[in-house]
Amino acid sequence: MSAGVRARRPTTPPLGFSNVTPSAHKYPPSLSRKDDLDADARRQAASKGYGPGHKSYAPGGLDITSGEWKLLVVVLIVATLVRMFRISHPSSVVFDEVHFGKFAGRYIKTRYFVDVHPPLAKLLITAAAFLFGFDGDFDFKDIGKEFVNVPYVAMRMVPATLGIATIPLAYLTLRALDCKASTALLASLFLTFENGLVTQSRHILLDSPLVFFTALTIFLFVGFSNEDRHQPFSESWWAWLVLTGLSLGAVVSCKWVGLFTIATVGVCTILRLWLLLGDTRVSLRTWSRHFFARALCLIAIPILFYMTMFEIHFLILGSSGDGDAFMSSEFRQTLGHGMPDTFADVAIGSQVTIRHVNTQGGYLHSHLHNYPGGSGQQQITLYPHRDENNLWLVLNATTDNYPQYDFEHQPIEYIKHGSRIKLRHIVTDKALHSHDVRPPVSDVDFQNEVSGYGLTGYTGDLNDDWVVEIYKGDRNDKESSKRLKTLRTHFKLRHLMTGCYLFSHAVKLPEWAFDQQEVTCNKQAVKANSLWYIETASKHPQLPPNAERVNYKIPGFLSKFWELQKVMWTTNSKLTDRHVYDSRPWSWPFLERGINFWVKDHKQIYLIGNPFVWWSSTVSVITYMLIRGLLILRAKRGYRDFENTKLVKYDMLCGFLFTGYALHYLPFFLMSRQLFLHHYFPALYFAILLSSVAFDFATSALRPRIRLQVACVLIIVAVLTFDKFSPLAYGSPWTRSKCNNAIWVRTWDFACQEFHDDVTSIQAATSNKSILGATIGGEPGGRAAVIVDDVVDVAHAAKGETSTMIPLGGAEPGRDVFAQRESKEVKSSRSRPEVVSPEEKERVVSVVGGTTEGISEVSNKDYTPNPPQQGGSTSEQATLQGGHHKTEGPLDQAEALANEVAHELYPDDNR
Repeated sequence: MSAGVRARRPTTPPLGFSNVTPSAHKYPPSLSRKDDLDADARRQAASKGYGPGHKSYAPGGLDITSGEWKLLVVVLIVATLVRMFRISHPSSVVFDEVHFGKFAGRYIKTRYFVDVHPPLAKLLITAAAFLFGFDGDFDFKDIGKEFVNVPYVAMRMVPATLGIATIPLAYLTLRALDCKASTALLASLFLTFENGLVTQSRHILLDSPLVFFTALTIFLFVGFSNEDRHQPFSESWWAWLVLTGLSLGAVVSCKWVGLFTIATVGVCTILRLWLLLGDTRVSLRTWSRHFFARALCLIAIPILFYMTMFEIHFLILGSSGDGDAFMSSEFRQTLGHGMPDTFADVAIGSQVTIRHVNTQGGYLHSHLHNYPGGSGQQQITLYPHRDENNLWLVLNATTDNYPQYDFEHQPIEYIKHGSRIKLRHIVTDKALHSHDVRPPVSDVDFQNEVSGYGLTGYTGDLNDDWVVEIYKGDRNDKESSKRLKTLRTHFKLRHLMTGCYLFSHAVKLPEWAFDQQEVTCNKQAVKANSLWYIETASKHPQLPPNAERVNYKIPGFLSKFWELQKVMWTTNSKLTDRHVYDSRPWSWPFLERGINFWVKDHKQIYLIGNPFVWWSSTVSVITYMLIRGLLILRAKRGYRDFENTKLVKYDMLCGFLFTGYALHYLPFFLMSRQLFLHHYFPALYFAILLSSVAFDFATSALRPRIRLQVACVLIIVAVLTFDKFSPLAYGSPWTRSKCNNAIWVRTWDFACQEFHDDVTSIQAATSNKSILGATIGGEPGGRAAVIVDDVVDVAHAAKGETSTMIPLGGAEPGRDVFAQRESKEVKSSRSRPEVVSPEEKERVVSVVGGTTEGISEVSNKDYTPNPPQQGGSTSEQATLQGGHHKTEGPLDQAEALANEVAHELYPDDNR
């Protein structure tokens, strides 16, 4: 090297790629191992920015001075103050604490539940709740509900602590990427004063743990890459690799968004292995060691960690709960009180429960409530819980003036293929009935209503008759293919008169049927939705004492694990309902919409990012894309930009972070499910790091003091912007004028009408307010109930007015599909209906073959549901009135149900 050329400081690539020409790959290679380069190779590497390593090597490439550690402690203290400030406020439920706080209670009560997210973050929150004495009794039912005997501060401190820990990880990651200390400081303080991350980390939510484990994974992977560059297969190399695998398991165990972090590490790992394969100095044996080491630590360890979290989940949730309905009967056997052994043989005279094979196997069910339209006869539904209203008596098909088969004394008659039977509901003494009347929801020509029909002492008519068609039996029990056997035979029930099949599908009936699943008789039934099986059969009088008994096979961990993954995946993909604060991915980088978390006492918590940090990170991402595209075009024209050491280094760093950003952001464009602004937070983390690297590049030619001064100016702007919007993060008092001035984008829908006009009004309201609890919303089919404290405003009190204003778009939690799908049921009395006189009996309606027999309909009386008797059914204190029932809510329920049914019946119709 001539004396007139200044030697550049060597760079430290983060990913540890082999020595190849930088222009050939987006991620430049690393220097080779130790002393395997000769002088010429070292000179060539130095000319490309890959100079020899330092004499002393810090673990993971973290060459941090003692002064930096002190600075990092100061940053950590600032982050703690920002995130822990007034964390006890509000002392009521905020946004999705409705769900995740409730799940902590379920864990403590050991009651099984189902959620679309893996369990790690929920287990961490539960651990804090348990250690601080939470008994699980508080239900977290509504936004704004005051906490009573809940260690909510301890629970909130779990995501807050992980949010604080994310700050030093960002600093250390950028230092491991060979960025300057001022750049790392800028990134850590940008994250500290990012309003959205602050707001999300102060409540019982899962996104703060997700971002923390994402940051931890990237930090560990960068450290491993530096170790891989320095000395592969050393103890330190193995430690960083194993820790990276554990962190990958943790991030995907918080939310499935962690799969994008796995993809980021996977892409870089595959590229690294590909480059090693092309390095002729690396033997195939050495390459195999690299491959299997990464496969073990980056694939096997994350999978084992993920499965371990579910094993803990199953061990804790050993009792029956409201998640039972979404699991198979075999799975339910592991939840506390399993089903006792039941008789295998089914005959005329058996009392049975009948389950649907598909749609998560609900029970054929009826109760003392009638359809408000159609025939007005008793409702037949599919109900997911065990209940006495699921019991049916199997009778032979007969009519009036024809003697009944005496199953108690005559020889036993098994039910075979082609047998003609009636099913009599035990509790209400109604027959399973169908006729040429359209169903209440699936109102199409090929679907008939199924109802409960008849009176005590009335044998019934031909529309009560069903023909058994056996579909298949258990291959280990040949008899189950010839006649009905409990748990072993799948069969269809064909209606004798109309030829339709007893059918159910994933369509819910309205509130008047307690949101239970519709049952119809379908002339064009899909096979999967028209198959049934007997779950329990009582002892028949003619069976011997030692008759065969059967039960479900108890599933092992792997069966339970796989079943739950399928339930989570299926349900997650169906979360397509609209939410008042949902948003689409294209709007996230521009911060076009936030989320209203909480409104109460003239205060609001609203999830909105720090506009300066947010928009500067977006500009950095777009700028990198444009510059990278320009460099590619220049390279095609023969320019040698990639031989510039500094350009190669920063292209490598930005390319790595941009890959993480793209893989955490772009997949959301493929999702049709309900999405919110907080889904962008992992991508935002990469964008902030990318903007900091862009700062490092832009100021690389400046003197350190000037660079630090520029960084301080940017930090001050970020802090001032944070302070302007901080009342929305902390739920602090704010004035209406300040709120209106803070609406920089017209789509930001802050509840400015909730705030006081001036500071005097705030002070007066604080000292003289009188609180009266009021519940807003909660109508059937409408928005979730929000408890709002009616505060008597002194300014209005002088005029004799009371302020009752609430925001137009009240805070609503995200949809918990499992909670909404819990079917509500009302226990019917075991007492049989009164025996009616012959005159009343003649008024019964029956439609045979589509004709009316000249008799009038049974009066449709009003019923008041009875309270529940056991955990299987949920009480619903409501009175069903005859005639049309109008449900309330933001959308017309009838139209919504009609659309759902149309999609079910005509899945290929794109109209």
